[in-house]
This record gives sequence, structure tokens and C-alpha cells, in this order.
Amino acid sequence: MSEQDKKPLDGLRDRIDQLDTSILKLISERAEVAKQVATVKQASGGDAVFYRPEREAQVLRKIMDKNDGPLDDEEMARLFREIMSACLALEQPVRVAFLGPEGTFTQQAALKHFGKSAVTVPMAAIDEVFREVEAGAMQYGVVPVENSSEGVVNHTLDSFVNSSLQICGEVVLRIHHHLMCAEQTRRDKITRVYSHAQSLAQCRKWLDSHWPMVEKVAVTSNAEAARRVKSEWNSAAIAGDMAMELYGLEKIAEKIEDEPDNSTRFLIIGNQQVPSSGTSNNKGADKTSIVVSMRNKPGSLHRLLAPFHCYDIDLTRIETRPSRSGVWNYVFFIDFTGHRDDPKVQYVLREVESFASELKILGSYPKGVL
Repeated sequence: MSEQDKKPLDGLRDRIDQLDTSILKLISERAEVAKQVATVKQASGGDAVFYRPEREAQVLRKIMDKNDGPLDDEEMARLFREIMSACLALEQPVRVAFLGPEGTFTQQAALKHFGKSAVTVPMAAIDEVFREVEAGAMQYGVVPVENSSEGVVNHTLDSFVNSSLQICGEVVLRIHHHLMCAEQTRRDKITRVYSHAQSLAQCRKWLDSHWPMVEKVAVTSNAEAARRVKSEWNSAAIAGDMAMELYGLEKIAEKIEDEPDNSTRFLIIGNQQVPSSGTSNNKGADKTSIVVSMRNKPGSLHRLLAPFHCYDIDLTRIETRPSRSGVWNYVFFIDFTGHRDDPKVQYVLREVESFASELKILGSYPKGVL
């Protein structure tokens, strides 16, 4: 490159350096304000709440609304998520339990929602995540609730029935599965593939087409599958990028999931009720989840759903689970658009409560932003 050609490039690099200095200064100023917020909250006494799900959702939505590119809205929001996470850590690091071990998609969902400055702690089972949060050892928990191709996670739904915890948020994670092996693996001698049962199901067609004779072995998590492969020479694992990096594995094939839009929805659980994140310009910003027990009578489901239709409330999910109170009795898990403090929602909940055996509000929370 000639000296003449270098001049415009040098000028652009100087401009980038100036912008970086300005960005650094502004982030530092924001961090100082976050420290002042912590001081005010601590001085107010009582149990100060540092993490506010509705506030973070409002900030991220505003960033996406104001973004003019060239970075897309989600990329810009992810940058601000990490800034907010780092600033919140100056106030009080958020401690989050997740369904472990390390390297699972649930941990990836926790970091996507809370940012990389959150302290994430693995738990061996979903009910352990609930117990740790209920006991106050962890402020929040992250548990899977449904997959777009394999359906609902029943263990999570059942855990809500006898729990006092509230749903504080949701996060949807695009799931990419990769076939991977260790450095010492003899790829032409692979006889088994490890993964979680749901991941094996989500990659069933690909495996049948490309590795029909290989034994499929279900283990407790994709991260456990990656850990096992690390010490074996004749096995492979199906897992995500996080597990691959954690255990130093290599990709044999990538994005082997059968459904191109394969996604999993995770719930954030905590001890607090979350105020509405809606504004005058964005009133449908929240969701509410409830569980309803109905008497086993003809027309029960129709009667349950009629108030939602009457008040024009959008149902986003309904699941049925057997009730533990009697044979052939059922409970309904329902998600719908709106916040428990919305007048229309209150009308519906009062009407449902008038004829249901039991109504339990699992939480109102911001719709997933990222």
C-alpha cells in the first residue's frame, strides 16, 4: 500500500481511537452512577433489590428502538446487556443457579439473560435449582421449560405446583447441536455417541442418516457427554459450543439438529413479584403464567378458556398435567399476554378463580427481549 493510500486509512483509525476513548469515558461514568445507585439502595435499609427485571427489559427495548444500525438491534442489545451486567456487579453480583453441570445450554441461557458478570452455579437437578432459590442461597434460578421440537419439560412444570417461587423472566435460546470428539479419538472407530436424551431426539434423523450403526447413549446432560468423550478414544458427543470449548473438543459436524429453528425456552425463577415492564407505547410487554386445577366435569376446559376469549387476552401456551389430588383430575398450565396488574387480566383471574378448584399465579414477567 502506497503512502498516499495509507492517509485515509490512518485518518479512520485515528477516528476509531477517539471514539474508543469517548466510549470508555461514558462506560466509566455509567459504572460510577451504578455505584451511587447501590449506595442509595443500601442506605434505604431493608432488603434492597438490586436486579430489576422490568427495568432491564425497558432499557434493552429502548436501545433496540433507538438503534439506527449498522449493527442489528439484537447485537446492539447484547452489547448493552454486558455493560449492564458489569455495572450491576459493582452494586451486587447476581448469583444464579442453573441446571448443570458447567457447559450446558441452561448455563448459556443464564449468561444470555444476566450477562457474563453474573455468578452462575450448577445444580444436579431441576428441583435442586428450586430449593436453592427458595432457601435464599441463590437469588435466581434458570430452568428449561419447553423445546420447539420436543415439547414441554414436565419436571419443571411439576416443580411449580408446590413451590412458592415466582417466574421473573424468560429467555429463548437458539439451540445448535454439534457432533464432537476429543483429540485422541479415532474417528474411523467411533462406536457410540453420548448426549442428553432430548438432544439425541432433536438429532434423530441426522444420526440415522449419517451414523446409523453407532450406539446412542443418553446421559444426564450434554456437558456430561462432552466430559466422557474427553477420556475415550472411540466415542463422540452431541453438545453445544460452550461444552466444546470447556472440554477442549473438536467438531466433526456442526448444526446437526433436525429442525432448523430448534429453540428452547427457559424460565427465570426468584422470590420477587415483578412490576409491569410495559409503557404507554408498549403495553403488551409482559406475560403471565398460571396453574389451574379444575373439577373433572364435562365442559371444564371450555369454561376455563372462555374468559380469556371474552376479554380478548392472547393465550401463548397451555399444557395439561395429571393432578396429584385424584385419579383422572388434571391441572392446566397457561401462559398469556398481559400483567397481573392489568385490569383485564384481573377480571379474567377473578372469574377463573370463582369456578376453579385452585388458581395459582406463577408470575408476571417481561417477555424475552433477546
